[in-house]
Amino acid sequence: MIRHQMKTSAMQLSLFETRCTSDRFAVRVSERARRLTARVHIGGRVEIVVPRGVGPRVVRDFVHRFTPWIDRKVAAMAQFPTAVEELPAEVAFALTGERFAVQWQAAPRRRLMAREGQLLISAPDEAGARRLLRRWLRRAAAQRLAPKLMHLARDMKHQVAKVAIRCQRTRWGSCSSRGTVSLNCSLLFLRDEVVRYLFVHELTHLRHMNHSLKFWRAVEAQEPQFRLLDAELLAGWRTVPEWVFRE
Repeated sequence: MIRHQMKTSAMQLSLFETRCTSDRFAVRVSERARRLTARVHIGGRVEIVVPRGVGPRVVRDFVHRFTPWIDRKVAAMAQFPTAVEELPAEVAFALTGERFAVQWQAAPRRRLMAREGQLLISAPDEAGARRLLRRWLRRAAAQRLAPKLMHLARDMKHQVAKVAIRCQRTRWGSCSSRGTVSLNCSLLFLRDEVVRYLFVHELTHLRHMNHSLKFWRAVEAQEPQFRLLDAELLAGWRTVPEWVFRE
């Protein structure tokens, strides 16, 4: 993901074309955004997130400047499957080796019960069942990811103020200057070694809020195989079930 600090006049933006192609970028104005951001979603869809107060010309300049990066990300993300998946029969966590059989019953009352390797879901339709399943996934991620991150933070002698669990399409994790580490619940579908690398990456940002040479040397000191693991992390989106993102 590319970010860029910016200040200018306010206006709503529409779709526009890139430098010399017919590719269109979805432009979304966000009240919470503090900088221009380019996001490439699974399947190759590009979204430009724009803070309120940024004009079209500035956004176009930003896109033109980072078109090579966007093109590389589009090529990488376009290879991942986007086929529609119905409610899964099973949820399997590569991180822990756990497997949960999914049983859904059409009922007006919405409820999910987890017991002995089973997820029993009651919901009026499959869309409602998927929503319950995603909520459970976030809770499961908080229970499994946060303690592992905090344990590693103690080993690395880092202070983490807060761990946030999110369900995002484009980011495996992030770290704020205030000490909040955000983790994607989909990390549960990746190998333990890859997740540990992501933890090391984000925790290192607590001392180096950039990707400088010092940052990568600090990462390598904790994880000598970080280059291979980083490549596996990028390809990890193909292991995430489609229902995680489908509304």
